[in-house]
Amino acid sequence: MKIALALRELHRSEAKLTRILSTIAARHRVEPEVHHVALDIRGWSIDHLAALAEHGRHYELDLDAEPRTAALGTTVQEQISTLLGRRPEPALVLLMDLRHLHRAAAGVSLDWELLAQGAQAVGDTDLIDLCQRCHPDTLRQMRWANGMLKTLSPQVLAS
Repeated sequence: MKIALALRELHRSEAKLTRILSTIAARHRVEPEVHHVALDIRGWSIDHLAALAEHGRHYELDLDAEPRTAALGTTVQEQISTLLGRRPEPALVLLMDLRHLHRAAAGVSLDWELLAQGAQAVGDTDLIDLCQRCHPDTLRQMRWANGMLKTLSPQVLAS
């Protein structure tokens, strides 16, 4: 069954999304809203990873329930964020990071949709329930990134 492939890909993309959120939280530590919200919504993806790993066993997959979710160089990024403070250059980096996050979340959302369709086709009601429980979190992650982009981009790009 190709459901296993979809589960593996969703697990991989959800782990990547988690690392992106970790990077944003570290890189933009001096922006409290960005820092704290990124950490909060990262928790949703961490929960998704554990749930996917658990359900993957039904398809003979050995998915890591706790993959690396921290950004590489987190401490260095936090120190740089603190040193640069609120200069205009980090605002452009924030826009870039939010764009990256939005694209990654959109990909994860699509993966949830595909997995839900496959689960429906094979009649895996537990997997359908998992998709219905987790996909809305991903949509909220994407909407948060989109909202932040709409809020910040006029000010950043016009300055």
